[in-house]
Amino acid sequence: MTINFNKYENGLVPAIIQDFRTKTVLMLGYMNQEAFNKTQETKRVTFFSRSKNRLWTKGETSGNFLELNDIQVDCDQDALLVSVKPKGPTCHTGSDTCWNEKNESNFGFLSELERVITDRKENQHDDTSYVASLFKGGINKMAQKVGEEAVEVVIEAKDNNNSLFLNESADLLFHYLILLQAKGFTLKDVESVLKGRHK
Repeated sequence: MTINFNKYENGLVPAIIQDFRTKTVLMLGYMNQEAFNKTQETKRVTFFSRSKNRLWTKGETSGNFLELNDIQVDCDQDALLVSVKPKGPTCHTGSDTCWNEKNESNFGFLSELERVITDRKENQHDDTSYVASLFKGGINKMAQKVGEEAVEVVIEAKDNNNSLFLNESADLLFHYLILLQAKGFTLKDVESVLKGRHK
């Protein structure tokens, strides 16, 4: 890995810190060659603190270390993306991130879809909502729908029509997300179980 520490007068390059699992950006710090070397050696992220004018290992006083997972350098060789396993909150304020955001998994569009399902669950009076009608129908109706969609996925898996297979897969996932919420859970709960199994 080649890093251009000489590009800027102070010999520092920005280091973007990202949780290796959630992909949440936790903070921004700066490294010089010495801080980079110490990070590699100790496997704990070390910066050059501009305010203290010395090397500073994140967590040296709080115990909230950033355990190193990986480091990548950008295309101009003057910025780092540091993938970490945070041990506690990252910000000195006690927040998960220096932007006062929660460091939690985000499943992209699926998280957005979960929010829509939650809204429909809480507003079951909407007679035009298919999701609301499923919640009104009760857990048995939702579980039955998931079973039906699962069977259709199996049937299409044995055929060669990829479009039908993907559409049935989408139907299954959609109805499963509804069933999860009916039981009081979300994808994060399922993720937690999978993480527990991944040793």
